[in-house]
Amino acid sequence: MIKQAVIMAGGLGTRLKDKTAAMPKGFIEIGGIAMVEWSVQKLFAAGIEEVIIGTGHCSEWYERLAKQYPCITLLKNDRYAATGSMGTLACCVPAVKGDFLLLESDLIYDSAGLAVLINETHQNVLLASGPTNSGDEVYLEADQNGNLTKHSKNRAVIGEPAGELVGITRLTKDTLDKMAAYMTAHLGDEPKMEYETAMAAVSQSAESNRIYIRKIEYYLWREVDDENHLAMAVNSIYPRIKEAESLRSVRREVLLNPGPATTSDSVKYAQVCADICPREQEFGDVMEWICRELSLMAGKPDRVETVIFGGSGTAADEVMISSCVPDTGKLLIIDNGAYGSRFAKIAGVYKLNFEIFKSSGFLPLDTDAVKTKLLEEKFTHFAIVYHETTTGLLNPVPELCKFCHEHSITTIVDAVSAFAAIPIDMDRDNIDFMASTSNKNIQGMAGVAFVFCRKEALEATKNYPMRNYYLNLWDQYQNFKKTKQTRFTPPVQALYALRQAIIETKLETIEGRYARYSACWDHLVRGVKKLDLKMLVAEEAQSKLITAIIDPPSPAYSFETLHDLSRSYGFTIYPGKLSDANTFRIANIGDIKPEEMARFVTVLEEYIGTLG
Repeated sequence: MIKQAVIMAGGLGTRLKDKTAAMPKGFIEIGGIAMVEWSVQKLFAAGIEEVIIGTGHCSEWYERLAKQYPCITLLKNDRYAATGSMGTLACCVPAVKGDFLLLESDLIYDSAGLAVLINETHQNVLLASGPTNSGDEVYLEADQNGNLTKHSKNRAVIGEPAGELVGITRLTKDTLDKMAAYMTAHLGDEPKMEYETAMAAVSQSAESNRIYIRKIEYYLWREVDDENHLAMAVNSIYPRIKEAESLRSVRREVLLNPGPATTSDSVKYAQVCADICPREQEFGDVMEWICRELSLMAGKPDRVETVIFGGSGTAADEVMISSCVPDTGKLLIIDNGAYGSRFAKIAGVYKLNFEIFKSSGFLPLDTDAVKTKLLEEKFTHFAIVYHETTTGLLNPVPELCKFCHEHSITTIVDAVSAFAAIPIDMDRDNIDFMASTSNKNIQGMAGVAFVFCRKEALEATKNYPMRNYYLNLWDQYQNFKKTKQTRFTPPVQALYALRQAIIETKLETIEGRYARYSACWDHLVRGVKKLDLKMLVAEEAQSKLITAIIDPPSPAYSFETLHDLSRSYGFTIYPGKLSDANTFRIANIGDIKPEEMARFVTVLEEYIGTLG
């Protein structure tokens, strides 16, 4: 699996004259976005976890870019004016950990090229195209096996070209190290060595470092070195790339139901990969990375363990209820919605010693009454839903869990529709066990459940009775720590999608995601008020994630009609789940944009206008 990419961006770009005197040429905009930023976005969408950029000329531009994208690492070539591209690449060597993609900063290209290289069976692969007639071609020569032997701008010294150099390559760490060593050995005779020179030399040096030329005859790309190239890129190549990539996009359906949520195309496409036995070490590494990254979203390093299961959020809830309460325990469950009620049903199935604190599904919880009951009846465990997906009511979890912690009461929290939107630190918030799933705010596909555990709380469960075989928390955790494998077959494709969703969450940040969700909610609330509709939960008690709207009083109102109209515009809405209130719910979680919520509000206005 390719996890890193390196972009060489140290050059002066002198052929573009005034355009690059005070700006790196990678920041020339095409289609309203800088070429290098466009490339960064495509790399992350292709599953790259870290983009390393070797900078030089006007490096402060890249420092600003790195603030926008937390997964960018910058390494500066202080001698950029005296070295060629290989000098900049050599500065990046210490940060490269394994196989990686290598790109030039001044490219526009069809993202299909990245997929081709990632999917290649050759370890070292250089992307080539057919003739471009750019006037600045770099021709490639190959041996009888298609491996790189020579490059030149002079076609006469090549013979029959194997293609033209694009500037996107897949390399192993060992090949990169040998390229750096080759540069060092030839500093005296070629101080401004270009990276292509080192690639051609190393490709001929050892079988393991052969660089295969993968030619796409009609590949869409353009390197921008001068004004003529820029004109070609803007007027010819960019429109064709835009069209080609749009043909691969998935039909957009905006899910305003409370999950599974709308996903990005890159999350969907992450599932399309070579088949793999999940018992291979490579896939174990994927699951281990997923667990580590999820843990860091729920707490500080080494404080939280994440245990994954195949299943829905309810599976994660059942894991906690069945695994985290000993026979001697006494559990209090808050029931103020369908999901708190589900907690109680699970506890009843396992015949635990538990009681229910019943509360309104739309009014704030009486925290003083809960605290009194916890102490007076000597409860040892406490279970609550952080965000009641039934109505959008946000429960005071940090306050109640802090109280429990002060009185040695173990806390169990369903954060299925809160995690990855509301910032959570399990130590700060005194949460011992917490459940979530891959298909809500993390914006992955359905199929993966996970339980977050504070380490000391998890350790305390090792001698608890094993009430469930498949969903036992301690057994799953122990097996995974020893083998990097789940005990039973994991949902492979859903986990690949979850990996991509985590990459995208890290880029947006949880705080940034909640800000986007809140902006969507603002559009919805303004529309609701304008139409004189009523919300079930008071604004100040809402999560800004899901909004329950009371059905209009008109006898002409039909949820099915509203639903069908919304679907015709690409929006899916969901009915309420309360027995004592007729509502429909609008969720603004998932990969949706504020402008999409604004469009939905116009659809809602259209329907309400038909009621008279």
